Amino acid sequence: MYYEYWGLKKAPFDNVPDPTMYVDAHASVENAIAETLFAIEEGNECIAVIVGDIGLGKTLSLRLILDSLEQERYKVALITNPDMSFVQLMREIIGQLTGKQCETKRKVDLLETFNKVLFETVDEGKKVLIFIDEANAMSPLNLESLRLLTNMQDDSRNLFTLVLAGQIELAKRLEHPKRANLFQRIGTYCRIDKIESETLVGEYVQTRMRLAGGVNSVFTDDAIHDVWEYSEHGVPRLINKICKLSLKAGETNGFTTIDGEVVRQIGERFQKLTASALQKRRPRKRFEGAVVKEPVDVWSDEETAADGNGTQVVALTGESEPVVNEMILPEVNHQVMDEIAEEMSIGAHRIRVEIPLQMIRDARSSSTEARVKLAGSLAAHTMQAHPQLTVSSAMDPVSVWHDIRTHILNAFEREAEAV
Repeated sequence: MYYEYWGLKKAPFDNVPDPTMYVDAHASVENAIAETLFAIEEGNECIAVIVGDIGLGKTLSLRLILDSLEQERYKVALITNPDMSFVQLMREIIGQLTGKQCETKRKVDLLETFNKVLFETVDEGKKVLIFIDEANAMSPLNLESLRLLTNMQDDSRNLFTLVLAGQIELAKRLEHPKRANLFQRIGTYCRIDKIESETLVGEYVQTRMRLAGGVNSVFTDDAIHDVWEYSEHGVPRLINKICKLSLKAGETNGFTTIDGEVVRQIGERFQKLTASALQKRRPRKRFEGAVVKEPVDVWSDEETAADGNGTQVVALTGESEPVVNEMILPEVNHQVMDEIAEEMSIGAHRIRVEIPLQMIRDARSSSTEARVKLAGSLAAHTMQAHPQLTVSSAMDPVSVWHDIRTHILNAFEREAEAV
């Protein structure tokens, strides 16, 4: 292995949330951990929030918080992919808290079961903790449903603490005037930023090398300077990637140290690859079908090609604002295909959501991921049919799309239960 060449016992820069490789050189992470632990252990808070851009250490912070807790005092549920309906979310939470799969399907029954779990946990002298990572993927409707959960508290104490971690989009939704009732219930509100200086980046790199078993300084001062520059001035995920590939390049070439030239070549290679990919991208063939617009939160570096089966076209924009991406949908002949009509309210508007029966049948036999894509496609189509929904500047297109998609997912579930 490449790290053995450098006299290390383990890989020092893998991008995984390994608490044993944590470096005390990131002040905002330290603050987020301390404040969240206070909210859980002493502050008697019902909601704690951690926000930050991609690659800054939110998931690692949650792992460190979990490792710092006295496990015998808590029952813990950790949700790492919350992009699901509220019923599915509650089933997952209850299943983790009870240690057995939750078969309950009706929302009212799930709330009753959750309330029962809370009081049983109190009788055991423990407290329920619910951690939700990537909470920016949750719909506004699910955020509101979680707020209503916080009403299940004792007169003198909170029976559970909900910890939400997510990208900046989560902060935007929490701070939206429509969710003031939820925002006011947040006990601690922390933001994780980049590592603050080149000196601290140097400490981070050298400490990770020591934690992996190294004894000698491998990265020269000019290498650290270039790591700082090519990591966008302190993004931990980028620091790890650059340093890992630099060590591999050093092993391949038989170097005894990593200097600035090695780091620059690694950093520039990524920049050139990105530029090349963008320049070579040509317009893709358009398949027969309706082109609709779907609001998407762009937080990923991934790019997928459109293929005629409803696959998203995600641009490498690097933007932090919701953008509108094209989605190709198969043509649907509504005159031939039967459908069900669902009514729902979006702000002051009342709309009809028409769901083809064939889509419901497809959803019934599909995976969760496929059902979410079907619902997202139809939600985008519905928004296009009702442009009045986003005319007002107070209406967030992403929130509207999430609300419609969640309504459709719930309709899928109701129809599946009716079979």
